[in-house]
Amino acid sequence: MTSGLLRLGVDRLRVVPWHGSGGTALVAPLPDAPTPGADAVRRCVDLLAAQGVAHVVTAALTQPEQAGFLAAGFEVRERLHLLAHDLGALPEVTGGPRLRRAHRRDRPAILALDQLAFDDQFWRLDEQGLADALAATASSRLRLATGAGGDDVVGYAVTGRSGARGYLQRLAVHPAHRRLGIASALVVDGLRWLRRHNVERVVVNTQRGNAAALALYERIGFRRQPEGLAVLVRSTGPDAGTHPAP
Repeated sequence: MTSGLLRLGVDRLRVVPWHGSGGTALVAPLPDAPTPGADAVRRCVDLLAAQGVAHVVTAALTQPEQAGFLAAGFEVRERLHLLAHDLGALPEVTGGPRLRRAHRRDRPAILALDQLAFDDQFWRLDEQGLADALAATASSRLRLATGAGGDDVVGYAVTGRSGARGYLQRLAVHPAHRRLGIASALVVDGLRWLRRHNVERVVVNTQRGNAAALALYERIGFRRQPEGLAVLVRSTGPDAGTHPAP
């Protein structure tokens, strides 16, 4: 299947396999690019169908970004809270876990933790998904929280930036190590990195039913945005109006 940047006239879409499967594709508009129209989305779906892709999943889309996909037959799979932080004030984190830069040798441990951290298979990352998260912005940072010995990975975060905009793209903590300040330490560490690089606004999203994540972000100073986000899905076959369950 097509993987990478797909150019459709003036529109640009990033296309990658979903969960390493050639049968399902993840499609996302590029940051700071024109919002793709319905014609471009339909052409994208047709191209993917011709390559054997049965289902298409979008990244988390803003309301303006959703319009072209909805007009092309996509349906809402999940609605998300969108939160934003202006980096004006950041809390102090004391006595937190040891944080360090992630290395390629850490990838298996990161992916094993990710499988434990998310109950729904839909949200879990595989190796390709982690690589896509790191490549989604112009610059990204992968940080780990480790156990007392410095080897066990108990949490990780992916933070990215494009110009003056920052993104908290992924946050996961081992279920056995929750409520120990690990998530807060990872988030604040990422926000401080973004502020050092002159980022002015950071956004993060979380599932509507994830009360724990929502409370964490709001304690750190994120504020819910009224518009929210949505993940959309569509099959490419004759029953295109019936969404899949990847």
